[in-house]
Amino acid sequence: MQPVIEDKSNQTQTHLARVQALLGSGTLRQIGQLINGLKPVDIARLIQSSPPSSRNVIWDLIEKEIIGEVIEELPDDLRAEFVRHMDAEELVEITEGLETDDVVDILQQLPDRVTSEVLAAMSVQDRNRVEQVLAYDEDTAGGLTNTDTITVRPRFTLDVVLRYLRRHDALPASTDNLIVVNRKDQYLGLLSLSTLLTEDPSVTVREVMLSDTNAIPATMPDTEVANLFERHDWISAPVVDEQGKLLGRITIDDVVDVIREEADHSLMSNVGLDEDEDTFAPAMRTAPRRAIWLGVNLLTAILASSVINLFQDTIEKVVTLAVLMPIVASMGGVAGSQTLTVIIRGMALGQIGSNNLNWLLSRELIVGFINGGLWAIVMGAVAALWFNDPLMAVIIAAAMMINLVVAALAGALLPSMLKSMKVDPALAGGVTLTTITDVVGFLAFLGLATIFYGS
Repeated sequence: MQPVIEDKSNQTQTHLARVQALLGSGTLRQIGQLINGLKPVDIARLIQSSPPSSRNVIWDLIEKEIIGEVIEELPDDLRAEFVRHMDAEELVEITEGLETDDVVDILQQLPDRVTSEVLAAMSVQDRNRVEQVLAYDEDTAGGLTNTDTITVRPRFTLDVVLRYLRRHDALPASTDNLIVVNRKDQYLGLLSLSTLLTEDPSVTVREVMLSDTNAIPATMPDTEVANLFERHDWISAPVVDEQGKLLGRITIDDVVDVIREEADHSLMSNVGLDEDEDTFAPAMRTAPRRAIWLGVNLLTAILASSVINLFQDTIEKVVTLAVLMPIVASMGGVAGSQTLTVIIRGMALGQIGSNNLNWLLSRELIVGFINGGLWAIVMGAVAALWFNDPLMAVIIAAAMMINLVVAALAGALLPSMLKSMKVDPALAGGVTLTTITDVVGFLAFLGLATIFYGS
């Protein structure tokens, strides 16, 4: 019988219900036993799913032996909240045994002064490994790198390599290849474990190693690293510095984190929130973050309203315009969002560049003309039947055609323009596009109405 994997969300809610019940009865010892009987990743999920008042109780009951593994699984905001209350000695203790990239993730949440104290308290070997990775931005291949690797020289036979591996208590997690380097630690190629186990033990590493697999530059953005892993189905990949010297390797578990963070970023950026937004953050912390985005939207709404105000006299004469205005703006907003989403997704997957952007722009314009013409005819017919006014039907049809074409053009061009200005398209694209489609829609509709119905 195959084991059944329980839904993690249901499992977390079950644990949370038990903890809340025990908190109500005041039996902290039982809570501690329950919490420490879970895996670190499940404890982290439990903390994330708990209100602030319960989090501190749970945190205080976690055994010191596993607290580092729990911190490793927490999102940045929560991790920073807990580690900033620890001194250097505590941080060294909890990070002992963690992989280098996980230690770096924790240290990046700390002030420089505290980070220096933690590094000074580490052993020389650990400090050197951590400092190597800290030199790179957290959103690059270097920042994802784990220095726990096994390297071999090309001149040794497979038999020697096997005897060397048997001296290890265990292989690093996600090891599918050994990394081949020269005396200067420069990357040469990979020796797969399957080759090591199936080839003649008397042949040398040089004869059977894979020399056509390029290492990842340490400065490569993490999203591009994720694309490479997806394209080549890698489990791990070597990372080199600017001189081609081996820095370490990236493993699939870190790439999964990057993919998840990108998905969170795309979702949360649409409403101006950070991907690490805490679901259970206190109201006084949540309100200011949301207020900023609401302020930006208020400014764009005022801009759109000021355009409407320019045509106040026309609207007073033809009240029908007030009924139909939202339709023109809404259709343009939806059409533009469709294009914007496709382009941003293509850019995130590395599919769009200067060589094919013109083709996409042409395609989206054609789609804009087709859909604009189709729905202009439909809405024109609806308006004619609804208000018994053929002129109004022509005006709204023309305005809808204009707005849908402009929406397609804006949706296709905005991501590249924002990216060239060092602005995140996922964050600013939606609100910018909405402003454009609202302003153009109102201008086209009310402007045409003013021309045909008179000032």
